[in-house]
Amino acid sequence: MYESVLVANRGEIASRIVHTVRALGLKAIAVYSEADADLPFVAEADEALLIGPARPAASYLDIPRILEAARRTNARAIHPGYGFLAENAEFARRVIDAGLGWIGPPPLAIARMGDKINGRNLMKEAGVPVAPGVWEPVPDADTAVEEAERIGYPVMVKAAGGGGGIGMGAAHDEASLRRTFETARAAAERYSTGPDGPADILIERFVEGARHVEAQILGLADGTVVALGERDCSVQRHHQKVVEETPSSGVTPALRERIMAAAVRAGEAVGYRGAGTVEFLVDPAAQDFYFLEMDTRLTVEHPITELVTGIDLVEQQLRVAAGEPPSFAEALTHGHAMELRVYAEDPERFLPAPGTVKVWEEPVGDGIRIDAGYAEGNTVTSFYDPLLAKLCVHAETRGEALARARAAVAAFRIEGLKTNLPFLAELLDRPEFADGVYDTGIVERMRAPS
Repeated sequence: MYESVLVANRGEIASRIVHTVRALGLKAIAVYSEADADLPFVAEADEALLIGPARPAASYLDIPRILEAARRTNARAIHPGYGFLAENAEFARRVIDAGLGWIGPPPLAIARMGDKINGRNLMKEAGVPVAPGVWEPVPDADTAVEEAERIGYPVMVKAAGGGGGIGMGAAHDEASLRRTFETARAAAERYSTGPDGPADILIERFVEGARHVEAQILGLADGTVVALGERDCSVQRHHQKVVEETPSSGVTPALRERIMAAAVRAGEAVGYRGAGTVEFLVDPAAQDFYFLEMDTRLTVEHPITELVTGIDLVEQQLRVAAGEPPSFAEALTHGHAMELRVYAEDPERFLPAPGTVKVWEEPVGDGIRIDAGYAEGNTVTSFYDPLLAKLCVHAETRGEALARARAAVAAFRIEGLKTNLPFLAELLDRPEFADGVYDTGIVERMRAPS
């Protein structure tokens, strides 16, 4: 096992990783920007190093600065968390070339799955179900219309590179497709590959009333890939997840078995190592599913898998990277868990709402876990994602987990800035969510004009 691990991230995920690194008796090293000097993860680490100003390009996305920080602190390995450089194949290669342990999948696996079109084609070859769609980038709107007529409306248009739902949109006819295509291409140019790089666009069949279900996989040091259950991530705003639960109420045991088998095939197809997630679009009516993409990293919603399995996924990442066997013999699940992402944002329009936290009082009790990135007195800036904390609950049944989540949201007190806690309370009381019969359109329906 590595003697010391540098965490190339910030906020709640940096705190989360630091916790496990220290629990294993290893040295945890944090890097931070000027804007984050007072955040909890900096104080929680055994050593912390300032790497630059608030702007991500000059700090958390600056590969030379992070590698220099590793050299100066004598770090033996680097954990990238999620976001920033976590799915950057060049960063992974440079970490390895520097003689450091890379707490993530092989750079080739990251590169192969970083492009949604390439990933889609690889999955088809591996026997993983994919939705009807294109096999090459769509160069222009006219071609998009031709492809949509072949595939059949409605279609989903998305940037082939990047994540977080950037540039994604559904089209139900030619006029909306042309608008959506141009929006996706502009977003791809700006966010996915940069203004000077390609802005490849993918089009595939859009499934009405679908649920977004993902499988947690773990590629072991001996080459084996195992699946650790699924998570339902259908509650989304702006195509970004906000609430997740496991197991999914929209997946039958037979369908779950098929999804887990497909996820393992996906991991094996790219020689996956470490923790990763294979995302699927599930058609509840047909009890069928299609590959969406693979997250070649630890995901935001990993805590609920930890709650139902009792497995520390960060520990397993460290073990795999060090060539050690996992700490568990068999992955068994127990109970039901939910994760609610608490954001500094307007609960109606979901726009970021930076500010200073004047009051921070977390709920406590059995079955409650808080992964927080902030504390009382901290300032949330506009430089980073406004995620404040992840409120997770675990109970014997879904009904008990739902009741526990409602009580925890009501008891979570944050003052000084706007948060989405009112929205989360509203969601938990909405009949379709309470009954477990929701789909990816639930938030849009909640905010539709009356």
